Amino acid sequence: MVQLILVLIGALLVTALARSREIASPLLLVAVGMAVSLVPGLDPLRIEPELLLTAVLPPLLYAAALDSSFTNFRARIRPIVHHGVLQVIVTSFVLGWIAFTLIPDLPLASAIVLGAVIAPPDAVTAAAIGRQLKLPRGVMTVLGGESLINDAAALTIYRMAITAVVGTTPSLAHGLGVFALAVVVGVVLGLGFGMLAQLARQHVPDVQVATLLGVLVPFIAYLTAEELQGSGVLAVVTAGLYVGHNLPRARAAGRLQEHTVWGAINLLLESLVFAYIGLQLKSVVGDVVGSGRPVSGILLATLLILASAIAFRVLWMFASNYLPGVSHLIMSGRRGGRWRRTAVLSWAGMRGVVTLAAAGAIPFTTEAGAPLPGREVIQFVAAVVTVATILIQGTTLPPLIRRLGVTDPEEARSDDQAEAEARRIATNAALAYLDGLTPGEARCERSALNRMVSRMRDVVEHQGLAAAEQVGRTPAERADTATRTFAELRRGTIEVQRSAIADERDAGHLDDEVLRRVFRELDLQEAAVEGSWRNR
Repeated sequence: MVQLILVLIGALLVTALARSREIASPLLLVAVGMAVSLVPGLDPLRIEPELLLTAVLPPLLYAAALDSSFTNFRARIRPIVHHGVLQVIVTSFVLGWIAFTLIPDLPLASAIVLGAVIAPPDAVTAAAIGRQLKLPRGVMTVLGGESLINDAAALTIYRMAITAVVGTTPSLAHGLGVFALAVVVGVVLGLGFGMLAQLARQHVPDVQVATLLGVLVPFIAYLTAEELQGSGVLAVVTAGLYVGHNLPRARAAGRLQEHTVWGAINLLLESLVFAYIGLQLKSVVGDVVGSGRPVSGILLATLLILASAIAFRVLWMFASNYLPGVSHLIMSGRRGGRWRRTAVLSWAGMRGVVTLAAAGAIPFTTEAGAPLPGREVIQFVAAVVTVATILIQGTTLPPLIRRLGVTDPEEARSDDQAEAEARRIATNAALAYLDGLTPGEARCERSALNRMVSRMRDVVEHQGLAAAEQVGRTPAERADTATRTFAELRRGTIEVQRSAIADERDAGHLDDEVLRRVFRELDLQEAAVEGSWRNR
């Protein structure tokens, strides 16, 4: 436990350094972790693979899904499924066959386990690096979307291959049934838990309690789905997408608190994951050396598998973009930039925590009690591929983006224009709300209402007047003053503005990222009204 706490502290300090120097923190964390692992006499950090899959992966996936746009996800569902499911399935078997060919004494079933372990790009890695590189929204939607769902396909193949290795040979029909059941159960449970989380957001009076209930959602969704033979990954992702899409229906205080809580959780776990990836390399090398296998031969085969994994993704992406009949599967956009975006997607296939956790979760023995063939080799290849893809692709991706000019300055300008238009719509809605108020609705006379509406248009001046008005009054006296009525009117105008913005998003005229930006400012304004001592 002391070792884990020290690693967490060190990882956070490295992350702080990376952010201050504008370095991609995952890359620096992996590099530092590798360097620390080489310190003589230092005991390797061991985290149970099951703990990674059940306690670390769910909140990271959930946080990524919360920040995703369901509208954009739905609009690009075909390329996301094409890359996140079909590509992973094909990659698992292709890399498995290559491993079977290159590594002596590795059974085909064990090789397919290896292929399934290293096939899926990682949502955590993609989101962490993509955010810092400011990739265009279309690229991030496809990359993040496939990374969110590909683990379900890879882990299903992984489980089927493990079953074959330990002594039970499943049929193809059985495998398809297992996959279909995993998808259906995962999505249905995810929707159910997402709805429950949304109900807690709206109806639990205590905001802190509602937020903590929300933090439990990814763990409960994952464990329940896995217990019912469903995909825990899909359950978590579905719940996160549902809750994130319903952000406008949450309370302002809850949104602000969730933003802070999930930001802190995400930062802590991301820092731990990437540090742990770097720290594991020395131990897996030691396992291969201890197995008596020729290290040089295994290393050469691993490098060939690594090159195959990178090359196959590049071939798949360009084939999906240019082959007749499937070229529609890549996002549409400016024709001149089509191949550039495809190149970035091809090169953004970093592996991460799922690969390491799945490799570590492989059983030690078969049903007959014999050592499971190739276990230490699978762990070694998985660790090398994970570290190498993060360092090689992660470090070369920024210059590649700059060289190809994939960043989209028009998107930032378009967002600014959309935000300005959203604020204009919100302002007009608030003014219309104020102009339509009647004395009965405001519980005051017409003359008083006119004065408060006038003051509402100049909030800064009102704050000074209200502060002087409340001096020396008791809370009971404050509740019966014009200031309290003014605060209620202010909350009403903010709510009308939020409703107008949400309607624009639901009509497809506004992106979720812009909505979150405007909502956060409105939430802060409401928090200022609620938190002011004059209105308590």
